[in-house]
Amino acid sequence: MSYVDPKLRPYFESLSIDLKNEILEQDVELRTLNDLIQCLDRIVKEG
Repeated sequence: MSYVDPKLRPYFESLSIDLKNEILEQDVELRTLNDLIQCLDRIVKEG
């Protein structure tokens, strides 16, 4: 189950529903903005 730190919630909520769903499916822990950026980078590279 993915975790999004409450401090990142505004950034997370600004993403499209498709991106949010993809992140949640990744089973990641997003504790910093850098974690979120790295996760998004992986999603883009996976195509």
